[in-house]
Amino acid sequence: MPGIDECLYEAMTLPGARGAAIVDWTSGLALGSVGDSPNGDHEATAAETAEVARAAAEYQAFAPVDDADDAGSGHEADGADRKGLPVEDLMLTTQSGFHLIRYVETTFDSSVFLYLWLDRHIGNLAMARIRLRSLAERLVLV
Repeated sequence: MPGIDECLYEAMTLPGARGAAIVDWTSGLALGSVGDSPNGDHEATAAETAEVARAAAEYQAFAPVDDADDAGSGHEADGADRKGLPVEDLMLTTQSGFHLIRYVETTFDSSVFLYLWLDRHIGNLAMARIRLRSLAERLVLV
């Protein structure tokens, strides 16, 4: 199970990866970052992406309360209770890149996400999304 540094370095092995970070969306602080930053400042990027992540996680326009029980039961198909945030990830596209935010579920009340910046012409958005999900599931925060 990878820690912060291992997780970030693994994210950077994705084709087209330009930069990655693990960010606390409550404080806007980067717990770790690697590679380039879209605006040249990893801390500013962390704070700006934290605002987007927080808005998507907290505003009902993105995750209405009704989404919590699509089938009316509040349970998933396997009978397990849904837990954590109603939002799994966010994808933003620009003319030159893709920006992915993947929320990390932890045993404690987590407010952490993985951020990945991909070159639009080289990166594979679908592969990046799958790999970020895997990294988020395996990430160990202590």
